[in-house]
Amino acid sequence: MKHFDFIVIDIISLELAFMLAYILRFGWELPYTTKIYAILGVIIPIFHIFIVFFTEEYSGVLRRGYLKEFKAVLRHNCILIALLVFYMFIIQDSESYSRAVLFIMWGLSCILLWGARALLKRALRHTYTLENNQTYMLVVTSNALVEKTIAQLETHKYSDYVVKGIVIVDADRENEGINGIPIVANKSTMMEYLRTNTIDSVFVNARCSEYEMENFSKTMLNMGLTVHISLDHIPSEVPNRVVEEINGYTVLTTSIKMATTRQLFIKRVFDILGGLIGLIATAIAFIIFAPIIYVQSPGPIFFSQERVGRNGRRFRIYKFRSMYMDAEERKKELMAQNKMDGLMFKMDNDPRIMPIGRFIRRVSIDELPQSINILKGDMSLVGTRPPTVEEYEQYELHHKRRLAAKPGLTGMWQVSGRSDITDFEEVVKLDTEYISNFTLSLYFKILFKTVVVVLGKKGSV
Repeated sequence: MKHFDFIVIDIISLELAFMLAYILRFGWELPYTTKIYAILGVIIPIFHIFIVFFTEEYSGVLRRGYLKEFKAVLRHNCILIALLVFYMFIIQDSESYSRAVLFIMWGLSCILLWGARALLKRALRHTYTLENNQTYMLVVTSNALVEKTIAQLETHKYSDYVVKGIVIVDADRENEGINGIPIVANKSTMMEYLRTNTIDSVFVNARCSEYEMENFSKTMLNMGLTVHISLDHIPSEVPNRVVEEINGYTVLTTSIKMATTRQLFIKRVFDILGGLIGLIATAIAFIIFAPIIYVQSPGPIFFSQERVGRNGRRFRIYKFRSMYMDAEERKKELMAQNKMDGLMFKMDNDPRIMPIGRFIRRVSIDELPQSINILKGDMSLVGTRPPTVEEYEQYELHHKRRLAAKPGLTGMWQVSGRSDITDFEEVVKLDTEYISNFTLSLYFKILFKTVVVVLGKKGSV
């Protein structure tokens, strides 16, 4: 399933080669109109999947160059044609099939498969370079192991992670670099670096005592980070354990929560569907409320602000503007009336909110433009509310765990009291509860509860 995209593109290419070969031999007629060739059209993808399953056809596919890929395609097609000939021999009906069709199909499929794979690999490599699709990794190692560790982690050009920095636990070499990767911290400054920078996972290859490693793992997990521990240095007790391989290193990976590929795929599908519905609702709401917003406070209809997303990534959030234009300047004057205990701001009867703003907030219409953020992949339908940059810069280490997942339009906090909850630590606790216990049923449960809460007009998101 990891290479499902290659399986699909290969089957399409093979079927196209099959159709073209038949047309070149018999004229403008599809092979599926003839019974024996229609059966062959069904057997071809079955044989293709059979070959893939037993030959590990896609092992290292992204790292193969053009020549190696062509050799792999050539070998694959030779096996496929051999299986088709064997099938015709078994059913004792080889005379009914045209040898020219098989020969032409073999040639065309070599060209089409090779070209389609090359284009798909180029698209995937480009996708890997996009910031939203990159996993930022911090490498924690010792002075003696740092050169070897970085060299091995950088072996594969196309990996699903980017090494953003190095921490050397037994030496002070900050401002130096290894293979172009900066040494960003030592043992004593590492936590401050993690607090203020975007890091998704930590790779540990250092000889520490079991006690130190357990404490280190617990601290990382409390921040919502994924930890990969080289099997030479395993603590006795870590949660959510799974053994993985990272460029030749066998590691024990632990995280606050490990969602399956199936869960993430289904979640993303529903995010996209919800985002599209929200985009239509945004267009309708714009027609109705844009003139009112402009009359009550001339200026932009939409409000845009930089927020902090998964593990510290910055993005711009969009809303219908519900406040007067000088709202941000007046916020400092109103801080004394902040009813939140912690790093968020919320007050009753906020004078910065326009009359129409109170209505669109009460029914959460102001949130609709965030459908754009959901479709872009910056946000999800369900997650944690993204903090402002100002709030994020005041976070303590354990606060970062609420950013271990994508921020959401709604979440556990909103359906558990919304504006009635005024303790920021309680918000962090609820957000962490969602991430730690994530299931698709919980995802849909929160969506359903959000509808109930909004229709009941309890508090404001």
